[in-house]
Amino acid sequence: MPSEIEQFESIRTQTLAQLADLRANPKPSYALDGQQVSWTQYAESLQRTIAWCDEKLAGHQPFEFRSQGVT
Repeated sequence: MPSEIEQFESIRTQTLAQLADLRANPKPSYALDGQQVSWTQYAESLQRTIAWCDEKLAGHQPFEFRSQGVT
């Protein structure tokens, strides 16, 4: 079973591919039988997913705090 980090990376990679495809082959938004299909909102949703993955991956990266003591 893939680790949590590998899952986040996989989700991010797949979402980036979907977004790249959407940008390369744009589609018009439309309404049909009272249902709205907004490709702009879909692209924004993909971007939010990528940002969420970036946050999760950043939380797993090593970090350090710089501090300075004064007497």
